[in-house]
Amino acid sequence: MTADPVIVSPVSATPDFAALTADLMNRIDSLCLLTEVPGTIQRTFLSRTAAEMHAALSAWATGLGLDAWVDPAGNWHAVLPGSAPDAPTFIIGSHLDTVPDGGKYDGLLGVALGLTLAGQLNRSSAVLPYRLEVLGFSEEEGVRFGVPFIGSLSALGQAGPLLNVQDSQGRSVRQAMRDFGLDDAHIEDATLSGPHLGFLEVHIEQGPVLEAAGQPLGLVSALVGHHRLKLSFTGRANHAGTTPMTLRQDALMAAAEWMLEAERLARDTPGLVATVGQIQAFPGASNVIPGRAELTLDLRHADDTLRAAKLAELEALLQQVSARRGVQAQAEVLTVIPAVPLDAGLQSGLQRAAGQLGLAPPTLVSGAGHDAMILARVMPAAMLFVRTPGGLSHHPDEAVAGEDVQAALEVVWKFLLGLEVRADPGAQVHPEAHADSGTQVDSGTQP
Repeated sequence: MTADPVIVSPVSATPDFAALTADLMNRIDSLCLLTEVPGTIQRTFLSRTAAEMHAALSAWATGLGLDAWVDPAGNWHAVLPGSAPDAPTFIIGSHLDTVPDGGKYDGLLGVALGLTLAGQLNRSSAVLPYRLEVLGFSEEEGVRFGVPFIGSLSALGQAGPLLNVQDSQGRSVRQAMRDFGLDDAHIEDATLSGPHLGFLEVHIEQGPVLEAAGQPLGLVSALVGHHRLKLSFTGRANHAGTTPMTLRQDALMAAAEWMLEAERLARDTPGLVATVGQIQAFPGASNVIPGRAELTLDLRHADDTLRAAKLAELEALLQQVSARRGVQAQAEVLTVIPAVPLDAGLQSGLQRAAGQLGLAPPTLVSGAGHDAMILARVMPAAMLFVRTPGGLSHHPDEAVAGEDVQAALEVVWKFLLGLEVRADPGAQVHPEAHADSGTQVDSGTQP
């Protein structure tokens, strides 16, 4: 017989969310003054500025009555203990690093929001049946070493093979950790352990969908998978003035025709996006017909089977276009990353919490990668998107509206108050093992 679930004890008063939002936004403004390049926002993995960010967050957390520390991988943690020493953990987090000349809210918003709510729960004297952890991953963007997710992979104990990767200065991850004051010999101590109820990442959308829908928040059902390819077209270079149009073997024109076919296919397939991000023509002279062209394709969709089928169509079109234009074409697959579905139970809990506030967040798919896709390998994971004005991110003008941030605070507050812990150990997920987590954790009362 399964014991009744335990939820957070009642709180005496509703928080002043407007004041909490104002404080959160002011703190983000102050934290973003910590930068490697004055006048911009830049926090690179294991930089001096990263250490300053850790110190500032720890001072904030300590002031809220939370324990804070940095693990051997450079991930920052703050914890509000549960009612029992062996209480399972629920994590709220995101990343602390940025791209060069980035924005204020990408990553940092999720950490600051989690810290704000953990502090408010502590002030309310609520008795938690779970341990609430706020986690700021040290690296997600992949700027310094060209490899993303070193922080979250370390949390899973899977970053070992990356320790010898070098940056542009020839310094390895391992050496950078030592220079930062970390003990790479004990990086396994960064691995999450014990039972975990799940992980929630609150993040700006970095896209225009919520703004177009007039919605402040969105629930992420999955993170898209993608194929990355390099394509080459080989024709014949010749004189631009003396070669008739009907006798040309123009590699660049063949590439251009195929690119338009790729765009048409993506437009005709809901959820599919196709991007040619790089293109080169050779020999590259204005008066020479290009004899060779090379380009890249980034193909993304949340359904791996459908994406593979559309890739096959594009490869068939590649051969048709090249044959029609008398050129040779090849496609080389560089990387394949599967789609990551997020936890249905956590999504339902967030939806119920939003409904209590009169909100109905739409469900959407994330076209970008996030730490949640790494944590989803070992525990239930969910994402809550906050509207991004203009869809602008990875840019100094990246913004959020205060009222949207307040909506996120209120939704996650209600979600945390309704998060259940069941006595059945089967309801707890250990990072050491994969699990089908859809029915193992719930938030709120079943309808």
